[in-house]
Amino acid sequence: MSDAKNSRAKNSSAKSSNSTHFGFQQVGIEEKVTKVNNVFSSVADNYDLMNDAMSLGIHRLWKRSFVSMASLHPGDKLLDLASGSGDIAIKIAQSCPKYGELAVTDINADMLEQAKKNLLDNGIIDKVKFEIADAQDLQFPDAYFDSAFMSFGLRNVADKQRALNSVYSKLRSGGHFWVLEFSHPTNATLAKVYDSYSFNVIPKLGQWLAKDEASYQYLVESIRMHPTQEELKDMFIKAGFINCHYYDISMGIVAIHKGVKP
Repeated sequence: MSDAKNSRAKNSSAKSSNSTHFGFQQVGIEEKVTKVNNVFSSVADNYDLMNDAMSLGIHRLWKRSFVSMASLHPGDKLLDLASGSGDIAIKIAQSCPKYGELAVTDINADMLEQAKKNLLDNGIIDKVKFEIADAQDLQFPDAYFDSAFMSFGLRNVADKQRALNSVYSKLRSGGHFWVLEFSHPTNATLAKVYDSYSFNVIPKLGQWLAKDEASYQYLVESIRMHPTQEELKDMFIKAGFINCHYYDISMGIVAIHKGVKP
């Protein structure tokens, strides 16, 4: 078993209801919220540049596939969680220009400002709400949204099951929750190459391009600690979703998860 897998297994067994992991560290729930918030305040100005550098631009294809899988309709009320720089919200608006409402949210104020700027630069203003929101405790009305999206954000949430439960409560009957997240490669050889690239290259890119190696070391560790495809599917089911499926992309480096509220 690799060091990354050993760390994941160790932390998973040590986890209690009052603790979680921040990368490979075991921390309290509230401590993780603070630490993650600090990470994203640190990386906000270089967020898109680093995404392009780390993935060689492939993240754009992943996100395009992600949004294209959703069947959106005029008048839909749509929720983008952990919006980051707003690239998914932009793709959602372009995919369904006659949406009824688009809520663009992030727990981090600096990232939400980046999203505001990018949506405005793309002329996406009408019927858009920007809100600081914690995915674990959403303050929107129950049974309000037709679809919710979360791209590369769930692994940063302190209590993932609580977040899934919260999203479930805000969707109407028949509403879909779509999650795009780093996952676990399905090919053993690829997994070894991916581990080597992740731990040896990505933090150095962070230092070189963003002057922040520590935040990108956390990024790599957070990916390794994220639930497997099957584990996350089970969490969707536990939250109450039906028709739960996942779709591996790039041999499982990322996966798209979908659940429907009955």
